[in-house]
Amino acid sequence: MSEQPLIRLQGITRGYRDAGVNRQVLRGIDLQIRSGECLALLGRSGSGKSTLLNLLGGIDQPDSGQIEIAGERIDQMPEPRRTRFRRRHIGVVYQFFNLISTLCVAENLRLPLELNRYPEPEITARVASLLEQVGLADRARDFPDQLSGGEQQRVAIARALAHRPLLLLADEPTGNLDAETGRQILDLLTGISRGERQTLVLVTHSLQVARRADRVVTLERGSLIQGATEVAW
Repeated sequence: MSEQPLIRLQGITRGYRDAGVNRQVLRGIDLQIRSGECLALLGRSGSGKSTLLNLLGGIDQPDSGQIEIAGERIDQMPEPRRTRFRRRHIGVVYQFFNLISTLCVAENLRLPLELNRYPEPEITARVASLLEQVGLADRARDFPDQLSGGEQQRVAIARALAHRPLLLLADEPTGNLDAETGRQILDLLTGISRGERQTLVLVTHSLQVARRADRVVTLERGSLIQGATEVAW
């Protein structure tokens, strides 16, 4: 694993106005994440985990502070450029899969590759390789509603990894699955991401899930606790 940080966050704040009241969600977040690292972001519901993940993914913008990914200040990018950066360099795995129901499994995997203008032979080879890795080579033409929850999450992982992103973000990826399926999905996610040398940020409220990462940090009331290994629930 390289010691060079892929991600640098400095002085990140983010708040929202809710029912006429200003709510501060993130308070002066400073964080560095190394290239190839698996980082678990741990915290109870409402601690700011998803807000921070949205900032890392370029979906949202901070009120103040700097977000640098691979030497690029994404907080300074105009929306069209940030969209292109996200499409090329970031993959996301969601709790509720977010597969496109009208596309079959193979078509869901093809989409990020087509958006990034990969050559057709490379698309075909990459989709076949990923389906083999996630154990769904025989389900390529099935649609999401024909798959179990665990199978859908396997497809979601393959889709997130398809375009070989620099950064993989996983938002409670086992939260909608039973315990055994969740363990299998976590094994798959961490195994493939490490095998492909992806940087993985794993958001979870589960200490058991977080312990699978190389490093754990905890969000409490919008502030980051470096090196935390347990949360007082």
